[in-house]
Amino acid sequence: MSSFIINGGNKLHGEIVPQGAKNEALQILCAVLLTPEPVTIHNIPDIRDVNKLIELLGEMGVSVTPAGKGTYIFQAGNIDLDYLKTKEFRKKGAGLRGSVMILGPLLARFGKGYIPHPGGDKIGRRRLDTHFIGLQKLGARFESDGLNTFYSIDATELKGCYMLLDEASVTGTANVVMAAVMAKGTTTIFNAACEPYLVQLCRMLNRMGAKISGVGSNLLNIEGVEYLSGTSHTMLPDMIEIGSFIGLAAMTGSEITIKNVQYKELGIIPEVFRRLGIQLQLRGDDILVPAQETYEVETFMDGSIMTISDAPWPGFTPDLISIALVVATQAKGSVLIHQKMFESRLFFVDKLIDMGAQIILCDPHRATVIGLNHQVPLRGITMSSPDIRAGVALLIAALSAKGKSQIDNIEQIDRGYQDIDGRLRSLGAGIERIEG
Repeated sequence: MSSFIINGGNKLHGEIVPQGAKNEALQILCAVLLTPEPVTIHNIPDIRDVNKLIELLGEMGVSVTPAGKGTYIFQAGNIDLDYLKTKEFRKKGAGLRGSVMILGPLLARFGKGYIPHPGGDKIGRRRLDTHFIGLQKLGARFESDGLNTFYSIDATELKGCYMLLDEASVTGTANVVMAAVMAKGTTTIFNAACEPYLVQLCRMLNRMGAKISGVGSNLLNIEGVEYLSGTSHTMLPDMIEIGSFIGLAAMTGSEITIKNVQYKELGIIPEVFRRLGIQLQLRGDDILVPAQETYEVETFMDGSIMTISDAPWPGFTPDLISIALVVATQAKGSVLIHQKMFESRLFFVDKLIDMGAQIILCDPHRATVIGLNHQVPLRGITMSSPDIRAGVALLIAALSAKGKSQIDNIEQIDRGYQDIDGRLRSLGAGIERIEG
């Protein structure tokens, strides 16, 4: 098990470029299965989860050709469906939650598919009902191994239909969309996710020959086609990294410029950090976070305590709730953090309390943070990363803390952040990786 050793308290300075969006990459990479023609994808993040999915596609028979930094050419001309029945596939697919999104393309193009129940972060219950029910409404028939750990799916004749999704699941919507683009007839999806990553997927599919209208809204209409062609696609910068770097600048009192952020795609994210008192300056398509000795949390208009909560897009993404919580620990004022969507995502606050933060964990979904206003620095401790997003929040806390910290189980962080220690060192951070 590898670790980070962090000497906190350094002022950081410089420019940092966000990686390509992980959550977009997992959808876009699965979409290459929809066509036998070459698909070129740019700005692919070099991170563990994405690399594992690329490796999985290669073992399924997809030709994978590097074509420059962050660029690959994929060609799914000879897919080995028998590989999907092997123990090796079961093991690899089960270790990667994003693998569930190969299902929609397989059903659309080949009329059948196989999938193990995928894993992922331990952040609470993340059911697959939206995926499975949506595909069943298109005509897919699921058979389980009896233990609900492996599924065989027959979809010899997918037919378009109307469906109201039970939740606006991003990956669930993506899976259903990728199946529907080659189904017979018209599919209408209401309560569809409308995150920028899903918008990116729909735009890519339309360039391939799909007929999707309503892109960017929660009502999608899809007219099925018989064939999709190749295309090229460039992924957005990762909004979670951008938010993390904003939080890092605020916590360490540093001036940092975040490059090429595609600001119009960030939605409410900049406004939420402004509510926490963080100044942001837009310069072209870069965000400058100036050094601040203090930042004060706003209150609501009636003077009541500010609440930061997550919600489906265009609400505040749950992946940044942990960052907002950490930032609040050194703000002037108090804030209630309400994590609505996952019941275990606040279970890292005990480590922040050990570092000296003043936090009341009200229940699995809510925490009240009393800001220290940079008057009392957090103190370094030894801790372990429970998941990707909490791990980076703890890393930000450690970089702001007084003294030395150690974060174990950083493989979790590596799943979502590309060379995070090297990029932070370029800003002046005191961080070292110890291989376990």
